[in-house]
Amino acid sequence: MEKSVKIFAPATVANVVCGFDVLGFAVDAPGDEVIMRLTNNPGITISKITGDNGRLPFDPRKNTVSVSVQHYLESIGRTDIGLDIELHKKMPIGSGLGSSSASTVAGLFAAKTLLGDETDAVRLLPFAMKGEEMACGHGHADNVAPALLGGFVLIRSYEPLDVVRLPHPKGLYCAIVFPDVDVPTREARQIIRNKIQMKDAVTQWGNIAGLVSGLFMNDIDLIGRSMKDILVEPVRSMLIPDFYKMREMAMELCAVSFGISGSGPSVFAFTRDEETAHQITQKLQQHLTRLRINSNIYVSEINDKGPKIIG
Repeated sequence: MEKSVKIFAPATVANVVCGFDVLGFAVDAPGDEVIMRLTNNPGITISKITGDNGRLPFDPRKNTVSVSVQHYLESIGRTDIGLDIELHKKMPIGSGLGSSSASTVAGLFAAKTLLGDETDAVRLLPFAMKGEEMACGHGHADNVAPALLGGFVLIRSYEPLDVVRLPHPKGLYCAIVFPDVDVPTREARQIIRNKIQMKDAVTQWGNIAGLVSGLFMNDIDLIGRSMKDILVEPVRSMLIPDFYKMREMAMELCAVSFGISGSGPSVFAFTRDEETAHQITQKLQQHLTRLRINSNIYVSEINDKGPKIIG
Protein backbone atom coordinates (compact mmCIF):
# COMPACT_ATOMS: atom_id res chain seq x y z
CA MET A 1 0.00 0.00 0.00
CA GLU A 2 1.40 3.42 -1.00
CA LYS A 3 2.24 5.91 1.75
CA SER A 4 1.29 9.05 -0.19
CA VAL A 5 -0.25 10.09 -3.49
CA LYS A 6 -0.88 13.29 -5.43
CA ILE A 7 -4.09 13.54 -7.47
CA PHE A 8 -5.44 16.05 -9.99
CA ALA A 9 -9.20 16.31 -10.59
CA PRO A 10 -10.69 18.46 -13.35
CA ALA A 11 -13.09 21.35 -13.50
CA THR A 12 -16.50 20.66 -14.98
CA VAL A 13 -19.24 22.43 -16.89
CA ALA A 14 -22.61 21.52 -15.37
CA ASN A 15 -26.12 21.88 -16.84
CA VAL A 16 -24.69 22.32 -20.39
CA VAL A 17 -27.33 25.00 -20.94
CA CYS A 18 -30.54 22.95 -21.16
CA GLY A 19 -29.75 20.04 -18.81
CA PHE A 20 -30.21 21.60 -15.36
CA ASP A 21 -28.82 19.21 -12.71
CA VAL A 22 -28.70 16.28 -15.18
CA LEU A 23 -25.87 17.02 -17.67
CA GLY A 24 -22.20 17.87 -17.25
CA PHE A 25 -18.78 17.33 -18.77
CA ALA A 26 -15.16 17.51 -17.62
CA VAL A 27 -12.45 19.74 -19.08
CA ASP A 28 -8.65 19.50 -19.05
CA ALA A 29 -8.07 22.74 -17.14
CA PRO A 30 -8.40 24.20 -14.62
CA GLY A 31 -8.59 21.70 -11.75
CA ASP A 32 -7.52 21.02 -8.17
CA GLU A 33 -4.79 18.92 -6.58
CA VAL A 34 -4.79 16.87 -3.38
CA ILE A 35 -1.77 15.29 -1.70
CA MET A 36 -2.82 12.58 0.74
CA ARG A 37 -0.60 10.68 3.18
CA LEU A 38 -1.17 7.71 5.47
CA THR A 39 -0.51 8.60 9.11
CA ASN A 40 -0.08 6.55 12.28
CA ASN A 41 -3.03 8.09 14.15
CA PRO A 42 -6.60 7.10 13.11
CA GLY A 43 -8.72 9.91 11.69
CA ILE A 44 -8.47 12.62 9.05
CA THR A 45 -6.43 15.80 9.35
CA ILE A 46 -5.95 18.72 6.95
CA SER A 47 -2.43 20.08 7.22
CA LYS A 48 -2.31 22.55 4.33
CA ILE A 49 -4.63 24.48 2.01
CA THR A 50 -3.32 26.82 -0.70
CA GLY A 51 -4.97 28.97 -3.37
CA ASP A 52 -8.15 29.68 -1.40
CA ASN A 53 -7.25 33.04 0.18
CA GLY A 54 -8.11 31.60 3.57
CA ARG A 55 -11.72 30.79 2.68
CA LEU A 56 -11.75 27.03 3.28
CA PRO A 57 -11.88 25.38 6.73
CA PHE A 58 -9.15 23.16 8.17
CA ASP A 59 -11.71 21.48 10.44
CA PRO A 60 -12.18 18.00 8.87
CA ARG A 61 -15.83 18.05 9.92
CA LYS A 62 -16.47 21.15 7.79
CA ASN A 63 -14.31 20.66 4.70
CA THR A 64 -15.96 18.97 1.69
CA VAL A 65 -12.88 16.88 0.92
CA SER A 66 -12.49 15.36 4.37
CA VAL A 67 -16.24 14.92 4.90
CA SER A 68 -16.56 12.95 1.66
CA VAL A 69 -13.51 10.83 2.45
CA GLN A 70 -14.88 10.11 5.94
CA HIS A 71 -18.13 8.81 4.43
CA TYR A 72 -16.10 6.62 2.07
CA LEU A 73 -13.96 5.19 4.89
CA GLU A 74 -17.05 4.41 6.95
CA SER A 75 -18.63 2.60 4.00
CA ILE A 76 -15.66 0.25 3.62
CA GLY A 77 -15.04 -0.18 7.35
CA ARG A 78 -11.61 1.52 7.36
CA THR A 79 -12.07 4.25 9.97
CA ASP A 80 -9.06 2.71 11.74
CA ILE A 81 -6.59 4.37 9.35
CA GLY A 82 -5.14 7.88 9.51
CA LEU A 83 -5.04 10.24 6.55
CA ASP A 84 -3.51 13.69 6.18
CA ILE A 85 -4.75 15.97 3.40
CA GLU A 86 -3.07 18.82 1.55
CA LEU A 87 -5.49 20.71 -0.72
CA HIS A 88 -4.10 22.92 -3.46
CA LYS A 89 -6.77 25.01 -5.15
CA LYS A 90 -5.70 25.56 -8.74
CA MET A 91 -9.06 26.97 -9.85
CA PRO A 92 -11.24 29.84 -8.69
CA ILE A 93 -13.76 29.28 -5.89
CA GLY A 94 -17.30 30.25 -6.87
CA SER A 95 -16.50 30.14 -10.57
CA GLY A 96 -19.35 27.90 -11.71
CA LEU A 97 -16.73 25.35 -12.82
CA GLY A 98 -17.25 22.79 -10.07
CA SER A 99 -14.54 24.03 -7.71
CA SER A 100 -15.79 22.09 -4.69
CA SER A 101 -16.38 19.02 -6.89
CA ALA A 102 -12.80 19.01 -8.18
CA SER A 103 -11.41 19.12 -4.63
CA THR A 104 -13.79 16.46 -3.36
CA VAL A 105 -13.16 14.09 -6.26
CA ALA A 106 -9.40 14.52 -5.95
CA GLY A 107 -9.64 13.62 -2.26
CA LEU A 108 -11.83 10.58 -2.81
CA PHE A 109 -9.68 9.30 -5.66
CA ALA A 110 -6.58 9.79 -3.50
CA ALA A 111 -8.10 7.73 -0.67
CA LYS A 112 -9.21 5.01 -3.08
CA THR A 113 -5.71 4.89 -4.59
CA LEU A 114 -3.92 4.79 -1.22
CA LEU A 115 -6.10 1.93 -0.03
CA GLY A 116 -5.64 -0.06 -3.21
CA ASP A 117 -9.40 -0.09 -3.79
CA GLU A 118 -9.83 -1.33 -7.38
CA THR A 119 -13.64 -1.08 -7.53
CA ASP A 120 -15.18 1.14 -10.19
CA ALA A 121 -14.81 4.86 -9.52
CA VAL A 122 -18.59 5.30 -9.86
CA ARG A 123 -18.83 3.75 -6.40
CA LEU A 124 -17.38 6.99 -5.02
CA LEU A 125 -20.17 9.13 -6.47
CA PRO A 126 -22.57 9.07 -3.47
CA PHE A 127 -19.72 10.20 -1.19
CA ALA A 128 -18.80 13.02 -3.57
CA MET A 129 -22.42 14.14 -3.53
CA LYS A 130 -22.19 14.44 0.27
CA GLY A 131 -19.47 17.01 -0.30
CA GLU A 132 -21.67 18.92 -2.76
CA GLU A 133 -24.48 18.94 -0.22
CA MET A 134 -22.16 20.57 2.30
CA ALA A 135 -20.77 23.05 -0.24
CA CYS A 136 -24.00 24.39 -1.72
CA GLY A 137 -26.89 22.83 0.20
CA HIS A 138 -27.89 20.46 -2.58
CA GLY A 139 -26.28 17.11 -3.36
CA HIS A 140 -26.46 17.31 -7.15
CA ALA A 141 -24.18 15.16 -9.31
CA ASP A 142 -23.76 17.11 -12.55
CA ASN A 143 -20.32 18.37 -11.45
CA VAL A 144 -18.99 15.49 -9.37
CA ALA A 145 -20.04 12.77 -11.83
CA PRO A 146 -18.05 14.10 -14.81
CA ALA A 147 -15.15 15.11 -12.53
CA LEU A 148 -15.04 11.54 -11.22
CA LEU A 149 -15.81 9.59 -14.39
CA GLY A 150 -14.51 11.97 -17.04
CA GLY A 151 -16.28 12.77 -20.29
CA PHE A 152 -19.87 13.83 -20.85
CA VAL A 153 -22.31 12.51 -18.25
CA LEU A 154 -26.09 12.25 -17.92
CA ILE A 155 -27.70 11.78 -14.51
CA ARG A 156 -30.79 9.88 -15.62
CA SER A 157 -32.13 9.55 -12.09
CA TYR A 158 -31.22 10.62 -8.56
CA GLU A 159 -33.49 8.16 -6.75
CA PRO A 160 -32.12 5.63 -7.43
CA LEU A 161 -28.87 7.14 -8.66
CA ASP A 162 -28.38 6.22 -12.32
CA VAL A 163 -25.46 7.81 -14.20
CA VAL A 164 -24.76 7.34 -17.93
CA ARG A 165 -21.58 8.30 -19.78
CA LEU A 166 -22.41 9.80 -23.17
CA PRO A 167 -20.31 9.83 -26.33
CA HIS A 168 -19.32 13.14 -27.91
CA PRO A 169 -17.86 14.30 -31.21
CA LYS A 170 -14.08 14.30 -31.36
CA GLY A 171 -12.58 17.71 -31.93
CA LEU A 172 -15.33 19.53 -30.01
CA TYR A 173 -13.62 22.31 -28.05
CA CYS A 174 -14.83 24.28 -25.05
CA ALA A 175 -13.99 27.95 -24.59
CA ILE A 176 -14.47 29.12 -20.99
CA VAL A 177 -14.46 32.65 -19.59
CA PHE A 178 -14.66 33.29 -15.85
CA PRO A 179 -15.55 36.93 -15.05
CA ASP A 180 -14.27 37.85 -11.61
CA VAL A 181 -17.66 38.63 -10.08
CA ASP A 182 -19.38 36.92 -7.17
CA VAL A 183 -22.29 34.55 -7.90
CA PRO A 184 -22.68 32.19 -4.91
CA THR A 185 -24.19 28.83 -5.88
CA ARG A 186 -26.74 28.80 -3.04
CA GLU A 187 -28.12 32.22 -4.04
CA ALA A 188 -28.09 31.31 -7.73
CA ARG A 189 -30.27 28.28 -6.98
CA GLN A 190 -32.73 30.27 -4.88
CA ILE A 191 -33.76 32.59 -7.71
CA ILE A 192 -34.85 29.73 -9.98
CA ARG A 193 -38.59 29.31 -10.47
CA ASN A 194 -40.22 26.40 -8.65
CA LYS A 195 -43.15 26.15 -11.07
CA ILE A 196 -43.04 26.22 -14.87
CA GLN A 197 -45.61 26.12 -17.65
CA MET A 198 -46.15 22.88 -19.53
CA LYS A 199 -45.24 24.44 -22.89
CA ASP A 200 -41.89 25.55 -21.44
CA ALA A 201 -41.26 22.07 -20.05
CA VAL A 202 -42.00 20.52 -23.45
CA THR A 203 -39.53 22.90 -25.12
CA GLN A 204 -36.86 22.05 -22.56
CA TRP A 205 -37.41 18.28 -22.91
CA GLY A 206 -37.04 18.58 -26.66
CA ASN A 207 -33.76 20.47 -26.30
CA ILE A 208 -32.30 17.96 -23.83
CA ALA A 209 -33.29 15.06 -26.09
CA GLY A 210 -31.84 16.91 -29.09
CA LEU A 211 -28.55 17.55 -27.31
CA VAL A 212 -28.17 13.91 -26.25
CA SER A 213 -29.11 12.76 -29.77
CA GLY A 214 -26.56 15.13 -31.27
CA LEU A 215 -23.85 13.71 -29.00
CA PHE A 216 -24.65 10.16 -30.10
CA MET A 217 -24.95 11.08 -33.77
CA ASN A 218 -21.81 13.26 -33.88
CA ASP A 219 -24.10 15.99 -35.21
CA ILE A 220 -22.57 19.27 -34.07
CA ASP A 221 -25.28 21.34 -35.76
CA LEU A 222 -27.96 19.48 -33.78
CA ILE A 223 -25.95 20.00 -30.59
CA GLY A 224 -25.87 23.73 -31.28
CA ARG A 225 -29.60 23.98 -32.09
CA SER A 226 -30.48 22.09 -28.92
CA MET A 227 -28.41 24.11 -26.45
CA LYS A 228 -31.13 26.57 -25.54
CA ASP A 229 -32.54 27.09 -22.05
CA ILE A 230 -35.80 28.89 -21.37
CA LEU A 231 -36.09 27.91 -17.70
CA VAL A 232 -32.91 28.79 -15.81
CA GLU A 233 -30.72 30.94 -18.07
CA PRO A 234 -33.14 33.90 -18.31
CA VAL A 235 -32.93 34.33 -14.54
CA ARG A 236 -29.28 33.49 -13.88
CA SER A 237 -28.05 35.57 -16.82
CA MET A 238 -29.04 38.70 -14.87
CA LEU A 239 -26.19 37.94 -12.44
CA ILE A 240 -23.55 37.86 -15.20
CA PRO A 241 -22.24 41.13 -16.67
CA ASP A 242 -23.16 41.59 -20.34
CA PHE A 243 -24.15 37.95 -20.74
CA TYR A 244 -26.19 38.45 -23.90
CA LYS A 245 -23.57 40.73 -25.45
CA MET A 246 -20.93 38.04 -24.82
CA ARG A 247 -23.20 35.43 -26.40
CA GLU A 248 -23.69 37.63 -29.46
CA MET A 249 -19.94 38.09 -29.78
CA ALA A 250 -19.24 34.36 -29.43
CA MET A 251 -21.85 33.38 -32.01
CA GLU A 252 -20.50 35.97 -34.46
CA LEU A 253 -17.13 34.24 -34.10
CA CYS A 254 -18.73 30.93 -35.18
CA ALA A 255 -19.36 29.34 -31.79
CA VAL A 256 -21.55 26.25 -31.96
CA SER A 257 -23.37 27.33 -28.80
CA PHE A 258 -22.99 29.60 -25.77
CA GLY A 259 -24.28 29.46 -22.22
CA ILE A 260 -23.68 29.61 -18.49
CA SER A 261 -21.39 27.09 -16.83
CA GLY A 262 -23.16 25.71 -13.76
CA SER A 263 -24.56 28.54 -11.68
CA GLY A 264 -22.13 31.05 -13.23
CA PRO A 265 -20.53 33.49 -13.50
CA SER A 266 -18.39 31.44 -15.89
CA VAL A 267 -19.70 31.16 -19.44
CA PHE A 268 -18.68 28.70 -22.12
CA ALA A 269 -18.94 28.10 -25.83
CA PHE A 270 -18.54 24.95 -27.87
CA THR A 271 -16.45 25.32 -31.01
CA ARG A 272 -15.44 23.04 -33.87
CA ASP A 273 -11.71 23.73 -33.47
CA GLU A 274 -9.14 25.01 -31.02
CA GLU A 275 -8.31 28.21 -32.89
CA THR A 276 -11.93 29.43 -32.75
CA ALA A 277 -12.06 28.67 -29.04
CA HIS A 278 -8.97 30.82 -28.43
CA GLN A 279 -10.42 33.66 -30.52
CA ILE A 280 -13.63 33.63 -28.51
CA THR A 281 -11.96 33.59 -25.09
CA GLN A 282 -9.61 36.42 -26.07
CA LYS A 283 -12.39 38.61 -27.49
CA LEU A 284 -14.63 38.08 -24.47
CA GLN A 285 -11.77 38.77 -22.08
CA GLN A 286 -11.02 42.01 -23.92
CA HIS A 287 -14.69 42.98 -23.66
CA LEU A 288 -14.75 42.33 -19.91
CA THR A 289 -11.53 44.33 -19.49
CA ARG A 290 -13.26 47.30 -21.11
CA LEU A 291 -15.95 46.89 -18.46
CA ARG A 292 -13.17 46.89 -15.81
CA ILE A 293 -13.85 43.27 -14.94
CA ASN A 294 -10.92 40.88 -14.55
CA SER A 295 -11.33 37.40 -15.99
CA ASN A 296 -9.67 34.03 -16.43
CA ILE A 297 -9.88 32.12 -19.71
CA TYR A 298 -9.46 28.42 -20.53
CA VAL A 299 -9.61 26.34 -23.71
CA SER A 300 -10.00 22.59 -23.57
CA GLU A 301 -11.36 19.54 -25.29
CA ILE A 302 -13.77 17.39 -23.30
CA ASN A 303 -11.68 15.49 -20.74
CA ASP A 304 -12.49 11.79 -20.94
CA LYS A 305 -10.08 10.71 -18.17
CA GLY A 306 -11.31 12.45 -15.02
CA PRO A 307 -8.98 12.35 -12.00
CA LYS A 308 -5.40 11.19 -12.43
CA ILE A 309 -2.29 10.43 -10.39
CA ILE A 310 0.34 13.14 -10.90
CA GLY A 311 2.86 12.18 -8.23
